[in-house]
Amino acid sequence: MSISLSNLDKSNAQPIPSVNVAAVVRTAREAIGYSIDDLAVTCGLLVAEIRDVESGEDVDPAKLKRIAAALQLPLASLGLE
Repeated sequence: MSISLSNLDKSNAQPIPSVNVAAVVRTAREAIGYSIDDLAVTCGLLVAEIRDVESGEDVDPAKLKRIAAALQLPLASLGLE
């Protein structure tokens, strides 16, 4: 038996949701009442680095892990594991 793309049933296909890391970080930060400065101090990153993450410009896994720990977020919520 061979598998080809022409044999796939596309009627039940669902897109894989991508994580909007910037929105998750910003929403979680605001939900606990942290300013960007507060989060930077808590996770040991620069304010500019937090801004880059929240703007979607930086998705460095090492930074995201530190942010997740500071915000008490599961890594999966940022697309990590």
